[in-house]
Parts: sequence; structure tokens; C-alpha cells
Amino acid sequence: MRKLFFLFALLAALTSFGKQKSTNDTLRISILGDSYSTFEGYLTPDTNLIWYYPIESRWAQKQNDVHQVEQTWWWQVVERMKAKLELNNAYSGSTICYTGYRKEDYTDRAFITRSNKLGNPDLILVCGATNDSWAGAPIGEYVYGNWTNKELYSFRPAMAKLLYDLKANYPTARIVFMLNSELKEEINESVHTICKHYDVPCLDLHDIDKQGGHPSIAGMKAIADQVVKFLK
Repeated sequence: MRKLFFLFALLAALTSFGKQKSTNDTLRISILGDSYSTFEGYLTPDTNLIWYYPIESRWAQKQNDVHQVEQTWWWQVVERMKAKLELNNAYSGSTICYTGYRKEDYTDRAFITRSNKLGNPDLILVCGATNDSWAGAPIGEYVYGNWTNKELYSFRPAMAKLLYDLKANYPTARIVFMLNSELKEEINESVHTICKHYDVPCLDLHDIDKQGGHPSIAGMKAIADQVVKFLK
């Protein structure tokens, strides 16, 4: 009887181990982004500003046709990669540096402020620099360490600190920077230079259909297609 009990216990333990291993093998993806990556009910923390809403919401964007979370680029990537969304820390209107629109102080929402709040990911997809370009944030100089607070109000030092911090905080995670189309050339050049310095691959998005300055359903699919192809 004891032998039979031991056999059942052993089988249960092996089954449990198999399930745990299968769960642990699932790719965990975290998103660090701006409005392009938002959707109501799918942000952590949920106090982050949102741009995309369900159609029934009073805040739903009438000039854009994306009204279901399944239409977002990141949802499609997670599904197609058979992965798990670890955490989506997107914040509408956010800049990488501390300088926002109208030269306002965006310290509370900047990418470099939120970069340590991504859970425990295997893959980090950073979709940013759009608002730095649109807001006309100062470009600054290339600085790769010992950043002063003043320097972080400029794009280049902040971009460098962002990648440095991500690699330091998530040493085992793969990091990919997604660069939007139609940005200022000095932003594009800066992103490429800094990504190369930190050996972080940069995906240059192209041919993204937009409505109201934001990806439409077609644009979201184009982003997802390009990300999945890039990752594979």
C-alpha cells in the first residue's frame, strides 16, 4: 500500500514539475511605450493616461478605428508569438526625456522614470521617441554615464540612460527599440547611434497607416507584422 502511495505521489510531483516548466517556458513580454501602446483596462499602473478606448467609452477616439484591444499591435504580437503579456507600462503623450509638450516637466511620466516598472520580462519592447520628436524636446549631447538631472531634460542623454537602465535592471531580458516612422531626422540618428552603443537592436517601422496621428487598424497590423518578423 505504501509503495502504491509513493508511486502516486511521484507521478503527481512529476506532473506538477512538467506543468511548472511549461509555464516558465512561456515567453513573457513587457511593453514600455506611449499612446501607441495604450488601451483602457490593460495598463500597469492603471493611472497612466490613455489614448485608445473601447467604442462604447465616452472617450473613444472618433478619428481612429481602433476600438478593440485585439486590434492593438502589442496584443497581436503577444498572440502570434504564443507569449504572455507580463506588463504594459504605456503612457499617452510621454517622452523619453523629462521635457514634454509646451516645455512642461514630464518627470513623472518619462520613459526613464518608468523603466524600472516592467515586471519580470524575457523580452522588452520599447516603443518611444515619438513625443520627443513631436514636442520638440532638446536634443542635447551624447552622454553615456554620470548623467546630471539637467541633462535628462534632453533627448540624447535620456535615451542613453534609458537603455543603460533597462540593461542593468533586466540583464537577462532581450530588449528591442521600435522607432516610429515620420520622426525628425535628428531623433532617428540619435536613436540609431545610442542603440548601437548599447548593442540594442532597433526596428525602424515603415508604412504605418495612421488616423489622428496614431496607428489605425491597418497601421497596428503593419506594426505587429514588422515586429514579429524582426523577432523571428
